[in-house]
Amino acid sequence: MTVLDYAMIATAAMLSASAGLALFRLVRGPSVLDRIISLSTVSVLLVSFIGLEVAYRGDTAYTGVMVSIALLGFVATLTAARFAERRAHDRD
Repeated sequence: MTVLDYAMIATAAMLSASAGLALFRLVRGPSVLDRIISLSTVSVLLVSFIGLEVAYRGDTAYTGVMVSIALLGFVATLTAARFAERRAHDRD
């Protein structure tokens, strides 16, 4: 195994730990805003996992999927934040 292989394994382990923590916060989050932030984090981590796979294989076939997931995560975060803002205004 080369140094690059070890770096890929270490990166995958760190991304997996981060994904586990983000999913825990998504399920258990005490507020809606915590869940919105963790959902955004999960989408970024998913793009990172795909990017790691693209870097490991050297194949750029999944770059379109990465862009699509990143855009979907961005739109989902904006929509959820707007919903949370309206919900806060309705309570006042």
